[in-house]
Order: sequence, then structure tokens, then C-alpha cells
Amino acid sequence: MTLELPRPILKGAKALVVGIANDQSIAYGCASAFRSLGADLAITHVNEKTKSYVAPLARELDVPDNLLMPLDVTHPGELEAVFARIASEWKRLDILVHSLAWAPKDDLQGGLLDCSAAGFSQAMDISCHSFVRMARLAAPLMTDGGAMFAMSYYGANKVVPNYNVMGPVKAALEACCRYLAYELGPKGIRVHAISPGPLKTRAAGGLKDFELMLNAAAQRAPLGELVDIVDVGYTCAFLATPLAKRLTGETIYVDGGVNIMG
Repeated sequence: MTLELPRPILKGAKALVVGIANDQSIAYGCASAFRSLGADLAITHVNEKTKSYVAPLARELDVPDNLLMPLDVTHPGELEAVFARIASEWKRLDILVHSLAWAPKDDLQGGLLDCSAAGFSQAMDISCHSFVRMARLAAPLMTDGGAMFAMSYYGANKVVPNYNVMGPVKAALEACCRYLAYELGPKGIRVHAISPGPLKTRAAGGLKDFELMLNAAAQRAPLGELVDIVDVGYTCAFLATPLAKRLTGETIYVDGGVNIMG
């Protein structure tokens, strides 16, 4: 059996991408890939400061002004407002990308034993539970099925020195993706955790000795080089197409093969 696919393959699909901070963001790589394959985009910015970086990218990606929206998931009501706007403008949603991760600097750069309860709770809420909240709001709009993605990292499953509190948080995020895939599967909604190799993003810059992580990954990768945000974006784009309609609940490594190495 062959599939008859539109060209571009995502033409007309409606995609919400959360987490673009600048042109080095994984979320920007995803948005660029979706747009190049024909999807219509809505994106968010955290605050007015980040809007100055995100707004030019929104214009480049043909995002209408009313679909460049503020979203700080710690502010009550902002998440609901984003999905209300999506419902009003599009009536539906096909693709959701969650690319948010944050922990207080002291808790992020200290060991897990020294992580405060407040810091752990904040990291879990912003980096993990916010995806569950988004999925709850997105699912009713995915009337013809859809795809949801959350960004993880190898440190969710293996110990990566200096990844600290984010390891347990990303492990929880991957588990949430599996459970959401189970719960949303009957609606035709697929959910994946995407696990890129180390990338030079603003968020990653907060990790201690991050340059060492980058160098080690490049040396260990069977392909001999690091991945970039476009690699991640096109992986998500593929998973959002009918070509991957029977894949769900997976943690997909986009890391040049680093994860297979001992």
C-alpha cells in the first residue's frame, strides 16, 4: 500500500511551537522545518525582552502578528490564553512542540543532593508538568489526530556529570510522554520525547562544563560530528507526517549515535 502525500508534506498543518528564545533554539529549528514543509505556525515568547529576539524570527517564518503570543508557564492564565487564541484563529491544532526547560542556577549547577525542594519543584513544573498542561489543552483541538513533542536529553536515562537535577526532571518528562501517548492514542494523537545531542542553546549554557559535554559528544558520535537544530527540526517534521502515523510513545535520539556508545 502506498500513501498519497501532499507536497509540501505538511501543507496546511497547524503547528504551535513553544520555547523559541533566539535563532539558536531547538524550537526555532523545529519551526523552520515545519514551515519549510508547508505548515502554518504559531509561536510564543516568554516576555518583552525575549520578544525582541523572537519577533524578527516570527516575520521570517510568516507567523501572523496575532499568533506571536506571550507565554510564561508560571503565570496563571497565559497558557489558557494561548490555546484560546489557537481555537479562535485556527479552530484546530495538528502539531505541538514543547521546548521549555529551566531550574534555578544554584540548583542546576549544584549536585542533586544539594538541590532545594523549591528548586526541584520549579524545575519539574516548568520543564515537565507544563507539557502535561499543554497536552490537556491541545488534545481537544486535535480533532483529526496530531503529534506532540517534548525535548529531553540522554541524561534522563544515564548519568551525565553536571546535568544534576535536570536528569530526574527529564526522566519524568519522558515517562509523561509515554503515558500521554497511551491516553491520547485512541484519539489518533501521537506523543514523542525527542532527545537531541548537546547543542549550543541559551538554556544549555547554564550547565556547568557544558563545553566539555559538547567535545565529548563529538568525539564519541559514530557519525563523528554534532547534530544541529535543523536535524532536530526535520526529525520532528517527519514524525508529524503521515509517514510516521503508527509511531508513538518513543524517545527518539537525534545525536549522531552518541547514545549507543558505552
